[in-house]
Amino acid sequence: MQPKPYSSPYVMGVLLGLILLASFFITGQGLGASGAFQRAIVAVEKSISPEHVNQNSYLAHYGGGKENPLANYLIFQIIGVFVGGLISGVMSGRFRVEINHGPQITDRQRWLFAIIGGAFFGFGSKLARGCTSGVALTGGASLSLGSWATMMAIFAGAYATAYFVRRLWI
Repeated sequence: MQPKPYSSPYVMGVLLGLILLASFFITGQGLGASGAFQRAIVAVEKSISPEHVNQNSYLAHYGGGKENPLANYLIFQIIGVFVGGLISGVMSGRFRVEINHGPQITDRQRWLFAIIGGAFFGFGSKLARGCTSGVALTGGASLSLGSWATMMAIFAGAYATAYFVRRLWI
């Protein structure tokens, strides 16, 4: 099967904006990802030690007492993103298992760098109390000056870092 051409990024950007608007309208909140993962972690921890979750005010915020940590729109959003991406990949003829990397590194190194980068991003999202999708989309759409400043800093940091990790791709 020949892969279908990619969609226009401009059209997809407009559709993403409409999805964000619908999220504000339906749930009263924007889009993000890190909150769903935090709730999933709290659900696992609550199944092992519910008293610990209930006694920790930070964890209790995500699902203390009788509240189910998984009963939140962000959980369903992440499931929808995963399932939607899977369906899109299959329908476009692009669904396959592959490891993308430059010619200078091995598959194993690519996995190592991906895990390290993911750990840094995960730590940063907890430190910042939210992920970049929440900052960029939700904060940017609500014209939060802090969100715009954060996104400029993220892009500047990414461009500065790219110089040092370019050998991974070229």
